[in-house]
Amino acid sequence: MDWRTLATIGLGILAVWAILIGLLFAFRPRGVPLGEVVRVIPDVVRLVRALIGDPVVPLPVKVALVSLMVWLLSPIDLIPEFIPVLGPVDDAVMAVLVLRYVRRRLGIEALQSRWAGTPQGFALLTRIIGSG
Repeated sequence: MDWRTLATIGLGILAVWAILIGLLFAFRPRGVPLGEVVRVIPDVVRLVRALIGDPVVPLPVKVALVSLMVWLLSPIDLIPEFIPVLGPVDDAVMAVLVLRYVRRRLGIEALQSRWAGTPQGFALLTRIIGSG
């Protein structure tokens, strides 16, 4: 391979990365302080585990939730975690996108029936992912 081919491949990868960052920025949760989001993370993890283990939940929803867990646990990120403020943004946005998909597929009532946290925590979750 010559240097032009490598440069083209590198620029293509950089362009795809920039587009993904733009999409993450566009779909980020708005109007919710990061501190509030951090407080409900343990309850959201319990919700995801409950949904994955529930035999009533459709397979595509389970696949999305397992993929989310793999994404969150993966050491490879679009935005490295060591970058202040922006580091966890890709994880948070991906979680919001998957949970919105789950809400659309199952309905808000199904999520609420499996919610193990406080009513205030669920209200925050619905502010982030929408209520329907």
